[in-house]
Amino acid sequence: MHRQFDDILLGSIELFCLAAEAGSFTAAANTAGVTPAAVSRSISRLEKRLGVRLFVRSTRSIRLTEGGKDYFEQCRAALNQLVEAERKVTGEQVEPSGTIRISAPTTYGHYRLLPLLPALREKFPLLRFEIQIGNRNIDFREENFDVAIRFRAQPDSTLVSRHLEDARLVVVASPAYLQRAGQPQTLEDLEQHECIQFDLPSSGRPIAWLFKEGGQERELLCEKGHYLCADDVLAGVSLARAGAGLFQTYRFVVEKELADGTLVEVLQAFAGRSRPVSLLYPHGRLLPSRVRVLVEFLVEQAAALAGKAA
Repeated sequence: MHRQFDDILLGSIELFCLAAEAGSFTAAANTAGVTPAAVSRSISRLEKRLGVRLFVRSTRSIRLTEGGKDYFEQCRAALNQLVEAERKVTGEQVEPSGTIRISAPTTYGHYRLLPLLPALREKFPLLRFEIQIGNRNIDFREENFDVAIRFRAQPDSTLVSRHLEDARLVVVASPAYLQRAGQPQTLEDLEQHECIQFDLPSSGRPIAWLFKEGGQERELLCEKGHYLCADDVLAGVSLARAGAGLFQTYRFVVEKELADGTLVEVLQAFAGRSRPVSLLYPHGRLLPSRVRVLVEFLVEQAAALAGKAA
C-alpha cells in the first residue's frame, strides 16, 4: 500500500473540519492552538490538492461550498472512525470529549433536555454542548447538528429515529378563567370558550387539539378565541396562567402548575392522547463517542421517565 497522506495533509484535514464545524478560521485556530493564518494556509493547500474550492470567504464569514459540504461529511466520518478505532484498541479508555450540537423544541428543551445535561457532563467533563432551542426544523447537513429532538418526526431515510416517549396532552385553564367562563363539560362546549391557539412552524397553521371520545380519536381546530401564538408554544402556557383561556399542552410542561393549583385540567373525560417524541441523527454516520454517550443517556433517561409514569 502506497502512502497517500503525510502528516501535514492529515493536519490540514483536521483544521478544515474544525473550521467547517465552527464556521470560522479564528475559532478553528483557537481550538487547535495555532494561528488563523496557519488555518488559512492549510485550507489553501487542500483546495490546491483537490482542485476544488472548499469555502466561500468574505471579510466577516466563511461558508462551505457544495463541494466543501460533501468533502466535510466524508472527512468528518473518516476522522470519527480513527477516533473510534483508537478507543477500541485502548480498551475504550478514550474519554468522550468535544462539542455536541443539539436542536430541541422549547417544551422538551426546557422541561426535559436542559435539566439532564449537567448530569451527563458530570460523568463526562470533557463534553461541551451547543444547544439550539426552538421549534423550526433544522438541516443537519447545512447546520452541522449532531442530534435533534422532535415531536411528530416524519419518516426520513437519511435519519435514524430513536423513540424517547409519548408525551401526554392536557387542556388547562386558570381557576380565575374557569370562575369567569365556567368549566367545559363536552367538546362542543369549546365553541363557547376562549381557546388559545398555537401556529405550527412547519405549516404556519393552528395546530389541532387531540381528544378521545367514546373510544374514537378526534382532532379539533379550536379556533374560537382571541389569542394566537407563534414560534414559542410556552407563550400559550403563560396566557393560560394569566387567565386568557383554555390551552392544550403537554402534561410534563404544566405538572408543577397542576400540583399547586395555578392551572386546572379540564375535559379529563376526553383526555388520553399524546404525541411521540423522537431523537434524530444522520443515518449512515459512525457516531463519535461524544454523540453516542448522549444518545444512550437520553434514551435511558426517557425509559426511566416512562417507568415512573407507568
